[in-house]
Amino acid sequence: MPVHTSESRQVGRAGSGRGVGLGLALGSAVAFGGSGVAAKPLIEAGLDPLHVVWLRVAGAALVMLPVAVRHRALPLRRPALLAGFGLLAVAGVQACYFAAISRIPVGVALLVEYLAPALVLGWVRFVQRRPVTRAAALGVVLAAAGLACVVEVWSGLSFDALGLLLALGAACCQVGYFVLSDQGSDAGDEAPDPLGVIAYGLLIGAVVLTAVARPWTMHWSVLTGTASMNGTPVAAALMLAWIVLVATVLAYVTGVVSVRRLSPQVAGVVACLEAVIATVLAWVLLGEHLSAPQIIGGFVVLVGAFIAQSSAPARSSQEPVASGGQETRLSSRERAA
Repeated sequence: MPVHTSESRQVGRAGSGRGVGLGLALGSAVAFGGSGVAAKPLIEAGLDPLHVVWLRVAGAALVMLPVAVRHRALPLRRPALLAGFGLLAVAGVQACYFAAISRIPVGVALLVEYLAPALVLGWVRFVQRRPVTRAAALGVVLAAAGLACVVEVWSGLSFDALGLLLALGAACCQVGYFVLSDQGSDAGDEAPDPLGVIAYGLLIGAVVLTAVARPWTMHWSVLTGTASMNGTPVAAALMLAWIVLVATVLAYVTGVVSVRRLSPQVAGVVACLEAVIATVLAWVLLGEHLSAPQIIGGFVVLVGAFIAQSSAPARSSQEPVASGGQETRLSSRERAA
């Protein structure tokens, strides 16, 4: 009969927790990856991209309202963090991303957005004036080279230029999120609860987007009909429910829990599957096919993004800026792509 020591039980619990964490991280990547696939038919059915973003953020903010009430002291403790998260990680990223997918394929938009970890290295090197490792620089070069294949620069940019700029805008907004997360990572026990930050970020984003999107001008009748998903009619309300409940609320919550069970680097690797999942779903459900060079380029972008994310310079004994930080830090996927 095997003898179960306290140490073996702890190892077993750790292994079980890691397995659960990997499952949650994968679920989060799948949930986030499906947002663009569900949103694009609604946009093509007649909804403005900003209106779809508003519906997503406002709906998720309503669901997360009890969490905001529970952390009602947070706005007084971290007003700048919450404002930045709401403006950049919620309103900025989503508005730019949804506007981009209305003009270019979902997979291409998300791969452009994955330049964010590489752009963080530019912030570290030229704004904070801190050295970067050779591995980090290699990651930036790989990401840039892969992106050149994705957008097919040799054919004079085969995609809509404005769509590409909007996707790049989403990447820049995500850089702001990384920087904000890094500033709050050294607070120790005083670090804000990630779920509270997400809840208030959604509320702030909803308020900002209400003023920008003017939802009272929305074609509400679109939501009572159907939208075409590569020729197949699907209830618009069903796709909206997926965007709000699965691609936002569930994606955020599982992302938060997973990064607390895994190291930020491991969570970041799994998170990179979001772009793969989004590309495959867009291929199958929307008929958005990518060429062989674009697929290869997308793979290179993800490799470069991961290297850049996991090889950023350390600050004293702290973890790298672009790696996601301590377990109390918001994970690199806790934005709304």
